[in-house]
Amino acid sequence: MLNPLWLRSFVEIHEQGGFTLAADRLGLTQAAVSQHMRQLEQRLGPLLLRRGRQQQLTPAGQALLAYARELQQADKRLEARLADGGITQGEISVITPGSVGLMLYPRLLALQEAAPGLVIRHRFAPDPEVLEAVLQSRYELGITTVRPDDPRVAARPFASEPLELVVPSGARAGEWEDLRRLGFIDHPDGQAMAARLLSRRFPADYSPRALPVHGFTNQVALILEPVSRGLGFTVLPRYARQAFARQDRIAVVEGEPPVVDTLWLIHRAEWPLSARATHAVEALRRGLVEN
Repeated sequence: MLNPLWLRSFVEIHEQGGFTLAADRLGLTQAAVSQHMRQLEQRLGPLLLRRGRQQQLTPAGQALLAYARELQQADKRLEARLADGGITQGEISVITPGSVGLMLYPRLLALQEAAPGLVIRHRFAPDPEVLEAVLQSRYELGITTVRPDDPRVAARPFASEPLELVVPSGARAGEWEDLRRLGFIDHPDGQAMAARLLSRRFPADYSPRALPVHGFTNQVALILEPVSRGLGFTVLPRYARQAFARQDRIAVVEGEPPVVDTLWLIHRAEWPLSARATHAVEALRRGLVEN
């Protein structure tokens, strides 16, 4: 690993345009700054081309400058994470499955609108990636559809989300043959969700191979687009359906028994949530209840 003081000297030489000004800026002697440059160039090769008072970075110097600035940004991010600025400053990082993410992301943006000092970082991901991201502290908060059994993770119920049978507006869907006629709009979790819901609604008729597939998309925000155009039906979580813009073009077929999943809020168990994350969780949960 390169000595951070050498890197600071190199950056200042570049930004100040010379060794003397860089030394003054750093509070060091010019000899010390020159020694730092010699150490770097022994490791990396020539970094500066010197023509009189003009200096130009070599390709190695350009690469080192980019590296040094990345480290500076990393230092700033570390300071921001360690300094809990209350509920109105700093980053809120959340990783969620697609369906609940569609519902939560606009609410996260509303928090940022109310407190512009917040920075929202959200990612859609399946359960295994959510768990891994939280364990590696890439995200402070995660939501999963299955409760993790890893002792390093604290998990508590966050919300309930029913599965829904969604058809084009005005379509008949009371009988199994109606669904066969409509055809299935599939998605990455579509077959599993259809099996869980339809095998209970139509226990005498359901077969995973009995439904013709009329389409597939891996984008959760687009699953209902073909349904709204009359091209088929689908099964998906309620929050994904509620996030769809054209509710007048689709319909939910109610039935018994319901299939309801618990969504689990997870974070690292070893340390408490930041004040802003705690505030965000409370605000998001209220928003889901009111919805």
